[in-house]
Amino acid sequence: MTTHEKFLQEAQAGLNEIVKPYQIEINRRQRLADFMKTCIRNAGRNDFLQLDEQLKNKMAGDIEDENGLEETSDIFDSLRKYANEQVERYRMEFIEDLTARAQEADLEIAIDFPRFSSLKGIAGEIDFSSRTTTINSKLLKSIDPRRIVTALLRLKKQLYDRPYDPRTFIDGLYGVYAEFIKKENLAPGTRAPAQHLYLAYVLSMQSKSFFQDMDKGKFRGYSVDQFGVDLWRYFQAGIEGTSTGHVFTMRPGRISALWLIDTDGEKRRITGISFEEKED
Repeated sequence: MTTHEKFLQEAQAGLNEIVKPYQIEINRRQRLADFMKTCIRNAGRNDFLQLDEQLKNKMAGDIEDENGLEETSDIFDSLRKYANEQVERYRMEFIEDLTARAQEADLEIAIDFPRFSSLKGIAGEIDFSSRTTTINSKLLKSIDPRRIVTALLRLKKQLYDRPYDPRTFIDGLYGVYAEFIKKENLAPGTRAPAQHLYLAYVLSMQSKSFFQDMDKGKFRGYSVDQFGVDLWRYFQAGIEGTSTGHVFTMRPGRISALWLIDTDGEKRRITGISFEEKED
């Protein structure tokens, strides 16, 4: 490196250190300005949902405490009150609209805002600020009651509106369980890991052609939600075990668990599944 090059490099480094705090401050002020511009835009659009969420942000407080921006405090307080009133009014209208849409579709629904539920195994949550609704962990990019009810009906059709026989279901599950404990050299009645048994049950549903060519188009899907609903329908049927006299049991836990529906209709984390011979 020449003397000139070293001199220029040292000058650059020195200037960078001098300007760094100024640049940091410029960036900080730019973030505050951008935040206020977004507030202005949301107020202009009467987007009270975003405005309500925004004014709860820590940056709103930072602006109110900023030297030279103290006048924003009164304006922000007024906007907070307005946005909160509008959100509360909208929330009540939303609940009424969602309830009415569900009734028109002859669909069960219970709303404990922001959460709601329908048939066992179907539940969701509404996020006004992001304009999204989550139904059984799937995201719907809308809070339109019509679209929510449509999504619920579609899920109901998948989980409930298909041929189902509780005896056939529990006998099939027992067959998979019996094969599993035999393969693992376990004693009858031994608790099998819920995740492993679920996988084995899904594989038992596949056609011979699928195992010859495992193309995804040939795969027969069977979600954990469907598994949970089928168990619930079995419990509701009042069948006391399998055709061979084996009683189904589940063991709750947290490690390597599945979210399934228990005999009370509550979702629980289940780690173990077993079948035991019915006692006389």
